[in-house]
Amino acid sequence: MRKVLIANRGEIARRIIRTCRAEGVATVAVYSDADSELPFVKEADEAVHIGPPPVPHSYLNVEAIIRAAKDTGADAIHPGYGLLSENEAFARRVQEEGIVFIGPAPEVIGQMGDKLTARRIMQQAGVPVVPGGEDSVETVDEAADVAASIGYPVMLKASAGGGGIGMQICRDEASLRQAYQSLRGRAKAYFGNDAMYVEKYVERPRHIEVQIAGDQHGTVLHLLERECSIQRRHQKVLEESPSPFLDPETREQLCQSAVLAAKAVSYTGVGTVEFIVDESKQFYFLEMNTRLQVEHPVTEEMTGLDLVSMQLSIARGERLGVKQEEIKAQRHAIELRVYAEDPVSFLPSPGTISLYQPPAMEHVRIDDGVQSGTQVTPFYDPMIAKVIVSGATRDEAVERGIAAMQNFQIAGIKTNIPFLLEVLSDGRFRQGQYTTWFIQERAAQSNN
Repeated sequence: MRKVLIANRGEIARRIIRTCRAEGVATVAVYSDADSELPFVKEADEAVHIGPPPVPHSYLNVEAIIRAAKDTGADAIHPGYGLLSENEAFARRVQEEGIVFIGPAPEVIGQMGDKLTARRIMQQAGVPVVPGGEDSVETVDEAADVAASIGYPVMLKASAGGGGIGMQICRDEASLRQAYQSLRGRAKAYFGNDAMYVEKYVERPRHIEVQIAGDQHGTVLHLLERECSIQRRHQKVLEESPSPFLDPETREQLCQSAVLAAKAVSYTGVGTVEFIVDESKQFYFLEMNTRLQVEHPVTEEMTGLDLVSMQLSIARGERLGVKQEEIKAQRHAIELRVYAEDPVSFLPSPGTISLYQPPAMEHVRIDDGVQSGTQVTPFYDPMIAKVIVSGATRDEAVERGIAAMQNFQIAGIKTNIPFLLEVLSDGRFRQGQYTTWFIQERAAQSNN
């Protein structure tokens, strides 16, 4: 592997460039009109313009990306996260062009991208899944029958997609019937597939995921877990590891279930198996992400491993260079996602960053993609930086997180830094007593 084209942008492109440079691998950046002055374009060894700002015409333009790889002689493509990273057709096209796709096999991406197929595979492998229907539901009456059989509340889900767009909680038949058509329409519009299924909704869950890595020689390892329960509209805001909720026995069971899930699909590459965990610590498979996660630095700072380096090694056909018993939680790590958004309404705050000065502090890692003068546009995700702090203890990591947020200077746009400070200072968070409803419950208390 001599040259890697990065089919992504911003902070994740910079992150991949950093490891490639350390390993003597040349890099190619692709960029849109809106990103021509961003740091990742200048830091890559080569950069290729691929189109106007809207992602369908640039970062989702498969033909432009393939052409850029061929024109520059790139022998591998790293998709980063989001965009084309979990696109089965793109991964297959890359391989057909004789280029290495840094990720799992296209068929695995397809299997895990369809939530109903993934659920069936996990059931057959003995991985716990949430009670629900075995097949997609074709009509609202079928959905109502499944819901009645497993009991309300239920989660109505789009089989082809996740996130807040692809799911809705229904607490009775009336709300299910009301949600069915609108959710089906959104699924068709966003994912090109309106297949729906119904499963039991777990009240007040924790969202905990396990990092896994599998090489081409049949070895699958887990890199312990990340707690991702601080989220709004099903989008993560803060992640930490180890989880303050798990006991050693549950942690071992959870991690082994993730390994079982990866082996069930002969997984190669770095990926994540996500679970929901109820108040009694019973856990259920949620989904598998067949790519690098936004929050992968949490695992890197906690274990001391470089996940991008592992991806490159696996893609080269090498064996994993670490044994399971060598992977331990060396520190407690927390990632804070800094967004260009109003800290009260959470609405995006586009504009020009007139001052950008991240904290330069010990045990504080900054993964970012902007600089002073960068224009935050409405074309892309409003996340502008990730602040990853670590400490010998959870309390030490939290205190470093507070100090980092207090010393992060950004002017010209609104950011969610005040909100992140509130979370870190909240008594329930400090005690590790929170669920996926944390943000909603805080908002409700503030309004009363």
